[in-house]
Amino acid sequence: MASLAEPRGSRARSRSPARSPGLSPALGPSRCGEERRKAASDAAQETQVRPVDLNHAIKLLEDAGSSDLEDQQLKVLKKVVKSFENGLPLKDLAQIMDILNLCAEKVNEQEAFIEPVCELIKLCGLPFQKKKFSDEVNYSVAVSKSIAQLGCLMRVPSSQVRIQICYQPTSADYKIQMAELGGLAETLVLSLALVENQLTEKLWVLKALQHLSNSGVNCRHMIKAQAASRLCLYLNGTDPSGQLVFRSSEILWNLLENTSKEEVVSQLSSLECIHALKEIFVDRLINGFRHYDRQLRNDLLVIATLVAENSAASMIESGFTMLLIALATFTEVKIPNPLLEGLKLTYSYEDFEMKKLLFNIIGIFSKDPHAVQLLSENDVMPALLYYVKPHKKPGFHDWSAAQYEELQLHAIAILASVAPLLVDKYLSCQANTLLLVFLEWCVGQDPFFGQGNSFHGTGGRGSKLAQMRYGLRVLKSVVSLYDDAVNLNLCDQGAISQLLEILKYAANKLEQKDDAILLEIQANILFILSVLCENDVHRKELFSYEGVHLLISFLQMDPKKLHSGLGHRRLLFSALDCLWSCVIGCYIAEDYFLEQQGIFFLLDLLALKQKSLCNIILGILSEFCDNPKTIIHISTWRGEKDQTAAKLLIQLWRQEELDLGVQRDQYGRIADVKRPIAGSFQKEQEIIPMPSSCPSFAIIEISENIRAKLYSLLCKLGFENLPGLSAKDFITLAIIRRYIDFKVGEVWSEVCTELKEEFRPIASDEETLRVISEVSENIGKMVTAYQTEVLENHHHQEIQEEEKAYTKIRAVHKQKEMVNKSWENFLTRTSNYEALKKAKRLQEKLIEASKSKSKTQNGAVHSTDIKGLGTTVGSGRLVTVESAPSQLVGRPLSAKRLPVKRVSFGAGALKRNEKS
Repeated sequence: MASLAEPRGSRARSRSPARSPGLSPALGPSRCGEERRKAASDAAQETQVRPVDLNHAIKLLEDAGSSDLEDQQLKVLKKVVKSFENGLPLKDLAQIMDILNLCAEKVNEQEAFIEPVCELIKLCGLPFQKKKFSDEVNYSVAVSKSIAQLGCLMRVPSSQVRIQICYQPTSADYKIQMAELGGLAETLVLSLALVENQLTEKLWVLKALQHLSNSGVNCRHMIKAQAASRLCLYLNGTDPSGQLVFRSSEILWNLLENTSKEEVVSQLSSLECIHALKEIFVDRLINGFRHYDRQLRNDLLVIATLVAENSAASMIESGFTMLLIALATFTEVKIPNPLLEGLKLTYSYEDFEMKKLLFNIIGIFSKDPHAVQLLSENDVMPALLYYVKPHKKPGFHDWSAAQYEELQLHAIAILASVAPLLVDKYLSCQANTLLLVFLEWCVGQDPFFGQGNSFHGTGGRGSKLAQMRYGLRVLKSVVSLYDDAVNLNLCDQGAISQLLEILKYAANKLEQKDDAILLEIQANILFILSVLCENDVHRKELFSYEGVHLLISFLQMDPKKLHSGLGHRRLLFSALDCLWSCVIGCYIAEDYFLEQQGIFFLLDLLALKQKSLCNIILGILSEFCDNPKTIIHISTWRGEKDQTAAKLLIQLWRQEELDLGVQRDQYGRIADVKRPIAGSFQKEQEIIPMPSSCPSFAIIEISENIRAKLYSLLCKLGFENLPGLSAKDFITLAIIRRYIDFKVGEVWSEVCTELKEEFRPIASDEETLRVISEVSENIGKMVTAYQTEVLENHHHQEIQEEEKAYTKIRAVHKQKEMVNKSWENFLTRTSNYEALKKAKRLQEKLIEASKSKSKTQNGAVHSTDIKGLGTTVGSGRLVTVESAPSQLVGRPLSAKRLPVKRVSFGAGALKRNEKS
């Protein structure tokens, strides 16, 4: 449909100034106002036509009579057309539609009314006239109904009328809104049944629908009328011009883009629609040689792809699935197929696009279990493996290097979806060998530079990373089946050592620059190695030395990178999974991991206290503790602020209980002795009798948090003599120590509740259940008492430490006071001579009192006093010897005094200088 009206902004400009009084140009300034008004009035009278009484016209059309009356009716209609030749007023539009409906009823018997009907419909295509700006709002309901009635006029059995209805300019926003409000598009879709056998009228209707389908509102109206299924059935209609297929496909595309894709696909999923889609596709595939035919063929293939995604579509029953699979493998396996007889494909861009679409639809078929047999019978596996090979230089008649790379990556990506479904075909085609050789080429030194132009080639420009990425995806998809034959075939060809080499290659590349593709490659390799080495000691030994060294490097990853969004977190989880599967259980690998301080790195990661990491790390540490050397490493580890492993585990326990909502008092003691370890969610659950094969909530809760792993690890470390714990830690440790007892009590509590709901226990059984409940409760009370004792001891210890601290403070203050007092006494002695003499006498008295009372026999007594000394400060050691025994020196000492000679140091130095 061309359009329903022009934009409001251009409405005034479209009118001729000579015919519009309001837009007449102003006359020159020399003319007076009266003359200007007279000229304008004359111009208006020339252009205006005498108004027609629409009520009279309607009454006249309602009458039925002679031929004279018919002539009068036709004259009135001509006057109406002449009167509104510049456009229909909004206020008169409802009456005009009444006239049109009356004329439409007369067309069946009187063909003379066809021309005025067409003229009136033509007037509807002109801009509507309005006196006030608010007319559009005031008359919106009437206008929408009038436009909807235009669609209803498609019932008139006249080709001219139907074509005129469809041939309406539609550019004005107002008319488009009114068409949406009135549901014109839905009416036109329903009118397709009236023009089923008239090709010209059908094409005009489709043209109108094509323009209307640019609006989402119109598309929703069309979907209500089952437009998708109706249009799909027209694809096979006879039309030499090709307009029928073109316009129908265009409308289908607009419906898919502007409405719910699921609803459109649902309408196209019937067997009749798929048959029609298949037939037109085959016709364009075999007989289409023009550029337009190939584009249309690809458009139909896209629609078929969307339909194939619907599991309820009858693609297999219609044979369309078989045809598309055969077409997808046509050029690779080169097996003659009667369905494709006479087909010739070129290396044009449209055929290249079709090849990619066929690969894509193979991936969609792989999700349908009913299509697996067809995939196997039509050699899809060999066709996809055809691209698992190194690049070669393109020939003259061949895909370009960029096109071949895009097809290669696309085929390998689809192979990752198909291979797990066709394991027997996978093994018979020696796919493992092809993939390992292909991966060896990816890390080789061949001068190859990827184009990186396609979606699958993203990030692979100038390298072989894209090929390596998708090759490893295929191995990952096959290995994840845990098929012994596939895994054995891989290991027998040396896959473990080759994968470790590729892993080392990618790790070296990653050190240069963080890249999401390299991270994905490493994560996939670690996953493949985890599956291959799990439960096989010999394969773990092959992994051990080189693999452990690589794992250690991953565990040393900067924690800040875990939130980068590139894939470091996934790589770390893959490394932890590989550690669990490839190292634990092999003493050679375990010992080497311990030698490389791997336990320390695990505890460093655990100290980050990230909830997603704690679970798997605690599981690994618990498994490692089966090796007796592990306990020493865990006990030796120290974290920040000299934190021990035991303290870290206890902190994790407290955090986990906080997240679970377990009741504790302000000191961390048990608050509910009946259910000491139950969380808030667990307490809210009602106990429902269940069969013995179904675990109760108390059992399920064990696997939903890390408390069981923390208990297991602390059991292996021991609960005694754990260093670096505070009183709060000991209070928590008392709960952890009794975790199993408390859990057993929870289970017995559930058993008691279930029994009482189903049965009435006898007296002895009821007494037994009561005793069991009391035992669990008594354990809680005992732990609470122990926690209180620990708290009191800690409080007492704090008081003692506080007293020691105060004692030390008092001693320091007393010492300061003594120093101050000594200094004051010293100042007094130095400033007061009488005080000095008094102090001297006291000193001499004390010295005399301190001397020994017993007299020395046969020995000389020497005085230690310095006579004439006027100080009270202790002097140096002094002994006055008045005489020496003659037996010591052999003769008496001479009483001659030796003169003291004064030496002049300055004179001697001067003489030496003069001599030199």
